Amino acid sequence: HVLLRAMIYVVYLLLAAIVVSLATGLFYLRGEHADSKKMLRALKFRVGLSLVLIVVLVSAYLLGWIEPPAR
Repeated sequence: HVLLRAMIYVVYLLLAAIVVSLATGLFYLRGEHADSKKMLRALKFRVGLSLVLIVVLVSAYLLGWIEPPAR
């Protein structure tokens, strides 16, 4: 169960980082602070984190660390 607990922490950490990146992009999109380079950097970072999250989840499923919920 230690591996599952670590996987949960990694997923929550990645999700939190994605939300922070989303908020950063929104900050740079609004009003006087509009800066397309910083907004693009936040978008790239968010897409990269999302890809890492997908790879982690698919890898964990294929390795048998997580299972889909029972029906």
